[in-house]
Amino acid sequence: MSEQHAPTSNQSDAPRRVDLAIARIDAWTVMKVSFLLSVAFGIAIVIATIVLWFMLDAMHVFSTLESFLQEIGAGKFTELLEYVRLPRTIAYATIVGVINVVLMTAISTLGAMLYNVVASLVGGIKVSLMDE
Repeated sequence: MSEQHAPTSNQSDAPRRVDLAIARIDAWTVMKVSFLLSVAFGIAIVIATIVLWFMLDAMHVFSTLESFLQEIGAGKFTELLEYVRLPRTIAYATIVGVINVVLMTAISTLGAMLYNVVASLVGGIKVSLMDE
């Protein structure tokens, strides 16, 4: 008969540790993920702008400012309030969101490429992983 020994509790309970290095990041994957995250951030910017505009309108900030400017005789400045009406404000927020998508996607992709160049020189980032 052969005897089989059960593993000692000391060996099976100890967490296993693995040292790894992140030597390369796929730029295409970074571009896809950063694009999706920046689109979500752009949508959040537009929604936050709309909510802020409605809050300011509910507090009568725009009407108070318009009546104040008319009261002091600054009629030309009341024309500037046309730039903060809701449709224009949404358009500005959308433009900022689109520019944000383009810039964040490009910068993230360039950052991944730059990391790959630096990682090839120094070996990447060392990471220790343990399973519990």
